[in-house]
Amino acid sequence: MRALAAYLVFISHYDYTFDESFPHFVKRFFQEFHIGVTIFFVLSGFLIAFRYYNNFHLTKDWFRQYLKNRVARIYPMYFLITIGAFVYFYSTGDVSITADFPYPFTLMLMNITFVRGFFNDLKFTGIAQGWSLTVEECFYFSAPFIFLFAKKYKKFYIQPLLITGFGALLVIIFRNVNWYGFFGNFTFMMLYTFLGRCFEFFAGIQLALYVQRKGFSRTNSLPLTYIGFLFIFVCPFIMSLLPVPKGWNAGLQHPLGIVTNNYLLAMSIALFFYGLLTETTVLKKVLANPFVELLGKSSYIFYLIHLGYIYHYIHNWMNQLNDKVFEWYDKWGVDWHSPFEYDSLNILYAFIILNALSVLLFKTIEEPLNHYIRKSNFLIKSSK
Repeated sequence: MRALAAYLVFISHYDYTFDESFPHFVKRFFQEFHIGVTIFFVLSGFLIAFRYYNNFHLTKDWFRQYLKNRVARIYPMYFLITIGAFVYFYSTGDVSITADFPYPFTLMLMNITFVRGFFNDLKFTGIAQGWSLTVEECFYFSAPFIFLFAKKYKKFYIQPLLITGFGALLVIIFRNVNWYGFFGNFTFMMLYTFLGRCFEFFAGIQLALYVQRKGFSRTNSLPLTYIGFLFIFVCPFIMSLLPVPKGWNAGLQHPLGIVTNNYLLAMSIALFFYGLLTETTVLKKVLANPFVELLGKSSYIFYLIHLGYIYHYIHNWMNQLNDKVFEWYDKWGVDWHSPFEYDSLNILYAFIILNALSVLLFKTIEEPLNHYIRKSNFLIKSSK
């Protein structure tokens, strides 16, 4: 599922490569495939609740171990690729990394600590898609307290209201403060911060708790996997029909788009996941294939590198290769087409290369570092 989510985001970022024969409404539909981010968030809510809700103990030792596991999963590759982005900036001067922020070193620190994700003007600096990791880390840190509140008061539904209400309060306080867009407007808060997107995680949490109560079998025969899958893609269709607000770039940013993405889509994904958990379908068998599982494990790296300086190097390499092919054709006196002259094909090549690179980095760096950190004394007091 992580792989599917990452590939949907990839399509949304490179929809412009579809050729002119594609109808405009089809391109708009693909543009709304950012829904992969919501899949990530609902899945995170489900996995964290399924693993920790019934066995968490909010002690210092438990919390340290919990945070260590979360750091091991997310941080090493993010840190390395982010440092690489700023090395790339210092060597090329590419302002897409810094958004003209006057203090690059400070910005690098804000990126590697996830702080940049609270600032509208800086959210796409460094690794642009890394803004979602600020949301993810906020959830990781909050999850034990969310569980504690739920067990004490038995009112899960109140928490998203309180969290989003707090986000709205921050916007009211800071929207007129010129501080790089820190909680600068309601659209930013609702789409790019945990305070606005918390419902997606709660949808996953509620699914986990429901499955733990009811188990993995059910009596009705409704094909929930395919019903949920259909509803998931109804959501980007709805967003593709909405007018794009001025200053933004997708129907997602329309008020109805926010409601569709943060709430309707989250519930559709939870329904789809419930179907996957309780039904035997062709799709479930495909997703359980060992090769697809490997793509899923490496998809976090794919997500981090599919947009930005690493993709830029791949794109430039293919352009150079295209020029070299035409040089060979001129030398041979033939008038042939180059396999690298079509943008749509180049995106396919880049997709394959990015996946291969992701698997390589997963096997050689991410997985070993993950295991090393989990087994280390990081954040854990030594017994000596």
